[in-house]
Amino acid sequence: MKASKFKFFIFVNLMILFNSFNDHYLAQTKQNSIIKLFCLQSVKEEMLKAEMVYSEEIANKTCECYYEEFTQTASHQDAKTKCKLETKENLNHNRKI
Repeated sequence: MKASKFKFFIFVNLMILFNSFNDHYLAQTKQNSIIKLFCLQSVKEEMLKAEMVYSEEIANKTCECYYEEFTQTASHQDAKTKCKLETKENLNHNRKI
């Protein structure tokens, strides 16, 4: 009887542990989605202001860069500046080829 209570106790603890991991990753996924949504809209607006043809590929790469930089530096402005510069350099490099 004690062995079955112990197994049940372990099972319950594992369920609680897995549930907490799931909640953490779900929250991160939602945060990433919201940030990416705003980023994509911002990139689109900036490209249109600059009279550039909107490219979903460029926007996605820029927003991936932004998200990575933002999570590392926790600075919106630094991440935005770095990724805008990277995107401009990539565009200029591709035009020369």
